[in-house]
Amino acid sequence: MSLVGTPSTQPSTLHEPDAPLLVEFEDADPRNPINFSSAKKWVITITACGFTGITGAAISSYNLGVPTMVEDLHCSNFAATVGLSLYPLGFGIVPLFTSSLSEEFGRFPIYIVSTFSFMLMHVMTALAPNIQTVIVARFLSGSFGSTGATLVGGTIADIWKPDERGFPMALFAIAAIGASGLGPLFAGWIESNNHLGWRWIQWISAIVSGVYAVFVLLLLTETRADIILTRLARKMRQTKQDSRYRARAEIDKHSVFTLIKISSTRPIKLLLTEPTVMSFSLWIGFIWGVLFCFIDSINGEMGSIYHFTIVEEGSTYICITIGSILGWFANMYQEVLYKKYVIKKGPEARLCLALVAAVLLPSGMLIYAWTATSSIRWIAPLTGLTVFMVGTFIIYQAVFVYLADCYGPYASSALAGQSMCRNLLGAVFPLFTQQMYNNLTYKWANTLFALISVAMIPIPFILFVYGAAIRKRSQVSRKILALQQEKLAPESKQANEA
Repeated sequence: MSLVGTPSTQPSTLHEPDAPLLVEFEDADPRNPINFSSAKKWVITITACGFTGITGAAISSYNLGVPTMVEDLHCSNFAATVGLSLYPLGFGIVPLFTSSLSEEFGRFPIYIVSTFSFMLMHVMTALAPNIQTVIVARFLSGSFGSTGATLVGGTIADIWKPDERGFPMALFAIAAIGASGLGPLFAGWIESNNHLGWRWIQWISAIVSGVYAVFVLLLLTETRADIILTRLARKMRQTKQDSRYRARAEIDKHSVFTLIKISSTRPIKLLLTEPTVMSFSLWIGFIWGVLFCFIDSINGEMGSIYHFTIVEEGSTYICITIGSILGWFANMYQEVLYKKYVIKKGPEARLCLALVAAVLLPSGMLIYAWTATSSIRWIAPLTGLTVFMVGTFIIYQAVFVYLADCYGPYASSALAGQSMCRNLLGAVFPLFTQQMYNNLTYKWANTLFALISVAMIPIPFILFVYGAAIRKRSQVSRKILALQQEKLAPESKQANEA
């Protein structure tokens, strides 16, 4: 740790007694999260991604318990489906207000509160006397579980250098999407037992969440450098009885209200005014909505057409996990393509495989729609579902890295905007799934999704070809360019002087 004297807010020199002493990390300071040992970084990464996986599994495992829930609580299938929908609603809205809290309190306290509260919401669901309680608990589960989607990416950025983040971010993406295929795998066995049913799906989820919360206490630590420096500066002020010791975050500090205002309004502004953010958000939002429709319909389709048992229905969700893993391998090749074309194409080099994924999506949907008949073996529609998931994973990854490259200092807001759009559509789509499948049949309803997906194929192609030109017309992109030029100006001046 080093101390750097800097002028205070009042005119002063470095020699004046009230000039603050800036507390900063030295290059190799082990307290700096970026300098943590490789083993410690992986322990933190795997533990943090564990929360992402648990929240992902809770999305779809709930759906396997709907039959006994409807019977036990004397509610309609639609009312039970609302519980599925309100989960992503919490993911979409709550982070707009809570994401800035990590700047004030750090990441570790947010993890502690979120994981224990997430566990308690499963307990609340398991003890629910009526469907209204289930619906409220599911929304709160999504609200607390949203930390698994919003905070983990920041944690990875805290401890890994940019050129080291590829594999940790891929692990995060697999946990976010692939885990939603693992939950039903176990929930099907629980639901099939006459002595267990839907409540024990929630009890098992509560137990797993509780065990995980203990691991958070034991294995996670604070990874936000600003918070660590602020605590060090506060400690030095106390031990040295000198109020001049300050962390940079304390000097540039905004009020919590200001931080919440920025975090809740800027993502919406970017979503509504930036064509790049809007188009990609609508695309991934539609895909996310279809994914939730599939989660809601897989067991019904497999049961009605192939007469699968509840255990077999739960096992079919493994296609989501397999598709995610295959998508991860595809993204390894995307990294090769990015390095090859980045000098020529800039951020648009991130979209090479997204062009292929745009075609995979409707192809997978059509296979899933038109092969789900009793005359064709069940492996065919599940192959279509796997193809759809490969495309979904590729695009999910592309959204994160592309928007991050395009919007630099505004990347978190751009990603928050697309996350809100994605999860809101994920919440809305299941509400009309049953009516849609009942009126159009599985074949034609899924065909309709495929046709809409075909209409969206041009999105990545337009951005791949004209993305740079579109950004040049953007007011936000011009601000980012100006900030980059300001940052480079002193370096250029020093080079010229040398």
